[in-house]
Formats: sequence, structure tokens, C-alpha cells
Amino acid sequence: MNLSEIEFVDRMGLIMERLGGTRTMGRLYAWLMICDPPDRSLTDLAAELGVSKTSVSTVARQLELSGMVERVPTSTREHHYRMVGGGWAQVMRVQLAAVKQSLDTLDFGLSILGDDRPGQRGRLEDTREFFAFILQDSDEMFERWKEYREKSS
Repeated sequence: MNLSEIEFVDRMGLIMERLGGTRTMGRLYAWLMICDPPDRSLTDLAAELGVSKTSVSTVARQLELSGMVERVPTSTREHHYRMVGGGWAQVMRVQLAAVKQSLDTLDFGLSILGDDRPGQRGRLEDTREFFAFILQDSDEMFERWKEYREKSS
């Protein structure tokens, strides 16, 4: 990695950390976005990122489960990974599914609070309304994203 690539990888590590992931997760994903060739072995990733192979293996599996990277078939026993296009959209879909599930919990919370508790009801209703609003246009947002990508390809 040259100095500019190192800076990019490190900046993406900080961004991923702010988004709730780990710094190593962001660094690994960033490197897979720009490395050439586009797939790397766990050994190479560990050496290039300066972290343990165990750490890289753990993070690569997490990114694979989230749909952001994929394991590449090889003739050796060593695992190779590469970035998957559309990974961020998949992460957003998973997050929105969790928001959908939270609506049931918030509805349950509202069902156990009587009208004699307006402060508590108001806080729950505000949260529920926000989540419902987010979900309201999510399917359309993904459709617009797909159309946008097709136009720019």
C-alpha cells in the first residue's frame, strides 16, 4: 500500500467505527475496494493491514454474513475474499428489517401504557412514528437506487 492508500484505508476504518462496526472491519473493507487484484487471502490481508490473521478471519466472516464481501473459490485451502457490489444496500436492508421488528415491540409498549401516562405514551409514539416514517418509503428508495445504478452503468 502506498501512503495515500493507507490514509484511505485508515479513514474508512474510522467511518466504519462511527457506524457501529470495528476499525479493522472498515480497513479491511476499504482495502478490498481498492486492492489489485480484487481478492486477497487472509494471510495477505493480515500482512497488508498489519493485524492478526485471527482478527482478519473474524472480520471477514462478519462482512461475509452481512453481504459486503464474499469468499472466492480457490484451489488452495486458504480462504480468499473480495468485495461484493451492493453490500451497503444489503446492510441497509438488514437494518430496516430490524426497524420493522421494532414496530411490534413499540406497539406492545403502547398497549401496556394507559391513557393516564401521556408522557410515556408520547415518547413511545414519537419513536414509533419515526420508525414507521423511515419504513414508509424504504421499498421505493431501493427501487430508485436500482434505477439510478442502471442509468449510471
